Amino acid sequence: MRILRPALVLGLIASLMVVPGIATASPTAVFPTLWPNLVGYYDFQHPVPGNPAGERDRGSSGTDIDLVNGGSAMRVRDGSGFSLQTQQIDPAVSGNNDWKAGTYATTLSAFNGVRGTTVMGWVKMTGTNPSPNSGTADPNDLYNAIGLAGILTGNSDGHAVRALLELIQVNGELKLVALGRRIDGGASQTFAANENWKTLLPDGEWVFLAATFDFDRGTMALYRNGKPLAGTYVTPGDPWELSGPGPHYSSPTNPHGIKIGGSFPQNTREANPCNCRFDDLMFLDRVVAPIEVYLQYRVSPRGR
Repeated sequence: MRILRPALVLGLIASLMVVPGIATASPTAVFPTLWPNLVGYYDFQHPVPGNPAGERDRGSSGTDIDLVNGGSAMRVRDGSGFSLQTQQIDPAVSGNNDWKAGTYATTLSAFNGVRGTTVMGWVKMTGTNPSPNSGTADPNDLYNAIGLAGILTGNSDGHAVRALLELIQVNGELKLVALGRRIDGGASQTFAANENWKTLLPDGEWVFLAATFDFDRGTMALYRNGKPLAGTYVTPGDPWELSGPGPHYSSPTNPHGIKIGGSFPQNTREANPCNCRFDDLMFLDRVVAPIEVYLQYRVSPRGR
């Protein structure tokens, strides 16, 4: 079987995307094979009509998200369009004013009992990370994590996740990770990138990140700018309880929502804020192949 080189595949895709009948999203291109499984897609160019503090879902589920606390001011011009700004507002006050995004207590049935999930999109660090812990009196106490983007479990309080991209301390060192939980209320597994997180996410630079979660095989993967990252699984044993006969699926429940730039999208408390920007966030109900991650990175205007 002949294997096509990425450059040739890109040429074919470029020609396909100007043919009538081939679906594309404006203004950012989406690799065609991703469309059937693109449950949630947010490019921050499409406010909810009549509600500028909401962002329309360009994916199949129609799950609009809220721009929490900052509203329309969280859409900032960056490059040729808008992106989402999230940030800690007052590190000295234990309140609920951090800028974050997401939705809570919504119906995301496409992620009910799936064999795999993918979370990916563009991230740009824009300030001090990690942030001071606003829940403690010690001004030197920092959060042990920086929330990027993820899907909540079916019984989540706004923090517990089924599939998450974030930075979190692993053995005392902050790491870029994919953190997944197959069973609601069960143990999570973490796949941590080996490389220094500040090298992977330099301040002021747009980076395309992807994390895949294979609940059937018990594997995860991380990607940066279309290329896989070497990493290590953190939890020994069988945290996803895969010892029995397969196939294996995530819990047969609808996730409680999506969180972006921090936890608790219902705005009941603050945790793990990210002083950063997001663009073209994608949530898919299958494991995206490595070549698809690469091609999505390349067809995106930021990756060309």
